[in-house]
Amino acid sequence: MTDSPPPVIDRELLRRFGALTPRERDVAVLVASGLGNDEIAARMSVSPFTVKTHAVRAMTEVGARDRAQLVSFAFPAGLYP
Repeated sequence: MTDSPPPVIDRELLRRFGALTPRERDVAVLVASGLGNDEIAARMSVSPFTVKTHAVRAMTEVGARDRAQLVSFAFPAGLYP
């Protein structure tokens, strides 16, 4: 193994993700892992519409314009799937 430095956490993004509800945060992490709404819905035992609602609210709360930006924000905030 190589000695690599720990990842640098973006405190501002971490603060934004901290404002999410637990379900919104769970959805954001699963979106970041590459899952679609139907896959997330099956994992969380909710409807795809509920997943979409949580994802949109998470995007709004963290200031992401789309799912891709939500994913790009999740990693520097330390949210790893």
